[in-house]
Amino acid sequence: MIAALADVTDISGPVWIPTLPPTLENYLAPTLQPIPVLPVVATALLLLYLSGAVRLWLSGRHWPVLRTLSFVLGSVALAIVTGAGIEGYGFRMFSIFMFQQLTLMMAIPPLLVLGRPGTLLLRATPHNRLGGAVLVGARRALRSRAARIAIHPAFMIPLFLLAFYGLYLSDLGANLLRTWVGHTGLEVAFLVSGILFAVPILSQDPLPIRQTHHGRALDLAAELPLHAFFGVIVMMTTTPLVPLFAYPPASWQVDAEYDQWLAGGLAWSYGEAPGLLMILIVLVRWKRSDTQSAIARDREVDRRGDPELDEYNAELARLHGRGPASQASR
Repeated sequence: MIAALADVTDISGPVWIPTLPPTLENYLAPTLQPIPVLPVVATALLLLYLSGAVRLWLSGRHWPVLRTLSFVLGSVALAIVTGAGIEGYGFRMFSIFMFQQLTLMMAIPPLLVLGRPGTLLLRATPHNRLGGAVLVGARRALRSRAARIAIHPAFMIPLFLLAFYGLYLSDLGANLLRTWVGHTGLEVAFLVSGILFAVPILSQDPLPIRQTHHGRALDLAAELPLHAFFGVIVMMTTTPLVPLFAYPPASWQVDAEYDQWLAGGLAWSYGEAPGLLMILIVLVRWKRSDTQSAIARDREVDRRGDPELDEYNAELARLHGRGPASQASR
């Protein structure tokens, strides 16, 4: 029995598991895993972005501070959620891993995308030999067929379904989460899928295809219920969905059944909040675009007139001119 339990709860690979019970202080403790992949990625992204922004500022060129703050917040959140003590607890607690997944997929990507890193890359990269190669490579990747497919709704929505239903309602999650490679690979996949979802909806960078505001709203409307329905399924399930999470360390004093219920509650509530904010951003941009279009239309009419309106008025005048003649002939 003990051997069977150890086989279920053992995680292979370079993993550090905390011994202290989970508290907010221990979650936020600056404790890196032996191989901190995503914290290193977050640090590299932050340094590259800030170097580009500083380069523009020093040259006297404008770059918005709010966009910089958005990207910095996204990078810092990525470093904390995968580099602090919360990462260690996420190896053995369903609620913590679900919080990490939702943050990586729904909260961090919008912050990164709103920072417009693509535009910053094009503006800040020097046009020397190395910089020119970087810009050429970026443009080719942007115009590639793979880029078009990656941000297409027909690819993104099934990816979100797989990240929740396919992962936890099958043996896929149970098998991957038992290894450091599988656990870390899932975190990377969550982040990448979240970015691919956020880019066509929020990005103002150059894109191979650009959706209408109506299409963006439809994509969000199709995706948001997935979290809520999945959360309800997890909250109502009484059997462990992932055996690894059913046996947290005894020193943590965690009720595994309640922890799974809490994971479902997070998917139902926390998973919806970033999506609602994204909808709000899309609607505000939609209204602003319609207002700008109407203003431009009015200016064009004032400058050149309105052919349709002129034709309509001419038709009314012609009909009005026929009226007396028609009555006189009678």
